[in-house]
Amino acid sequence: MSLQRIRVAVIGASGYTGADLIRLALRHPDIEIVALTANAHAGKAIEQVYPHLSGYGLPPLVTNDEVDWHAIDVAFCGLPHATSAVVIKELPKSVRVVDMSADFRLRDTATYVQWYGEHPAPELQQQAVYGLSEHYREQIASARIVACPGCYPTAVLNLLLPVVSKGLIDADDLIIDAKSGTTGAGRSPKQLTLLAEAGEGMGPYSVASHRHSPEIEQEISIAAGKEVVVNFTPHLIPMSRGELITAYARLAPGASVEDCKAALVERYKDEEFVGFPPDGAYPQTQFVRGSNRIMLNAYEDRVPGRVILIAALDNLVKGSAGQALQNFNIMCALPEARGLQQVAMFP
Repeated sequence: MSLQRIRVAVIGASGYTGADLIRLALRHPDIEIVALTANAHAGKAIEQVYPHLSGYGLPPLVTNDEVDWHAIDVAFCGLPHATSAVVIKELPKSVRVVDMSADFRLRDTATYVQWYGEHPAPELQQQAVYGLSEHYREQIASARIVACPGCYPTAVLNLLLPVVSKGLIDADDLIIDAKSGTTGAGRSPKQLTLLAEAGEGMGPYSVASHRHSPEIEQEISIAAGKEVVVNFTPHLIPMSRGELITAYARLAPGASVEDCKAALVERYKDEEFVGFPPDGAYPQTQFVRGSNRIMLNAYEDRVPGRVILIAALDNLVKGSAGQALQNFNIMCALPEARGLQQVAMFP
């Protein structure tokens, strides 16, 4: 497919993830952006919604019904859950899909119903592959529908799967403290993301009820070989983008923190988008901002027999649009880093 440009549509182009996908795709040499949809803004130029995207000759925003889908090779979907699957099930089977919503992330549709309500397209679930790029490359390469993980699961799972799969920690004793910038709540106006409400404070939300919990548990359970329930609490922090995960775990008998570090280094030694801070430093959101990188490491706890694992990523890039583009590259047999080599912006 690399001999000619791949015709792409961005569904839900007016959201934060859609806009960041456009930003990244504009510098991808193999992508031609053919269609941008945003039903609420149909008829507008994209620069009327996002002025920073002006001057690139992008197509106008249209409704989903106005797109000639037979002229599209790959669709990126940035719609909310339940809405996404409704659109995807109407697409021609010739269109491959990279979905950034939650609609196809949960392998068990009964679990989806428990957390999200009735599934709009359960018949498509078997066609979907969980799009955690570093862990499911082979399945992603041949999939028609790739379900990109949520931002929290992307950070948590890349951090924990290597140590869980090697039996280095007790998967039944996991406490995950998660913090995200306000873009994680989407662009629609909400009280908790108003500047006056979020600008000078920090607080938890969706305590013991966040919808990313079953997604995290699904993948950790597979790695652990048994059903696992995690203690997961997200917090909103007063910045636009970025995510920090701190996980507290009990070491398995005979395991050490150095074993955990070695497992992470060995698992990701050839991964371009997974990095480690230098000695004496910790992963921080400002070290990955604007990039498709995740930074992680393991640290000794002062409580004997426990380990602290920390990860940082940009929730809109590696946690969403960047990982979506990474999966696109895998699906299209392109170099995985194509269009994703932006260095983090610091400070």
